[in-house]
Amino acid sequence: MENLYPTPATRAEVQLYPLGESAVVVQFGDAIKRHAHHEVQALSAYLDAHPFPGFVEYVPAFTTVTVYYNPLEVSLAKEASPSDSVAETLKQMLLQTTTEAENTAPHVIEIPVCYGGKFAPDLAFVAGHTHLSQEEVIALHTQPEYLVYMIGFAPGFPYLGGMNEQLVVPRKEKPRTKVPAGSVGIAGKQTGVYSIQTPGGWQLIGRTPLRLFTPHGPTPSLLSAGDYIRFVPITEREYERTQQHES
Repeated sequence: MENLYPTPATRAEVQLYPLGESAVVVQFGDAIKRHAHHEVQALSAYLDAHPFPGFVEYVPAFTTVTVYYNPLEVSLAKEASPSDSVAETLKQMLLQTTTEAENTAPHVIEIPVCYGGKFAPDLAFVAGHTHLSQEEVIALHTQPEYLVYMIGFAPGFPYLGGMNEQLVVPRKEKPRTKVPAGSVGIAGKQTGVYSIQTPGGWQLIGRTPLRLFTPHGPTPSLLSAGDYIRFVPITEREYERTQQHES
């Protein structure tokens, strides 16, 4: 995509371009990296604190922040075209943002997971495909601290980074029509947790009793972009005890 609003040389990796007549996309490179994530988080936080006249909302993703605005309100506040005005405002914001999150201690949330049995119908397939034992799959899956890049696909569903590449497996050839909430799966280079019951084609290796999405709670999503999570193996009895507490 052509960079229609050039940024200073010090931010050469950043591109801005219009999306229709009521949005501007700010893109931080073209690769899913933690630095790009911190840039996304920094601009999002600045927009929360300093919304401009005509601002509607922003949508963060892996490497982009799409900023939506009301063209009429922007045109009343600025003499330039709405798209040019918003792009210039965003460029000024980029000069003010910082990525202090890169140097701060991460907020790590432990997610208990019961691996195996009825909760892991695809664990044997993952082990066979990766030429690992089921115990090795579990050990590798619970080793990293995963970064929550963004929430999407379904309410509260976390897109995670940091999975060991030894665990890469293909999606199921025929997706399931119903995947229970809390199911932990692997697809390609990603792992994730189904926050609600939905169809899905990921290989299921466990399930957490935690509720990742509570629509009527004060904070509906348990996880937020920028959090880190660590999967912790638990027994089926511990799963049932935690599930009763969650209910």
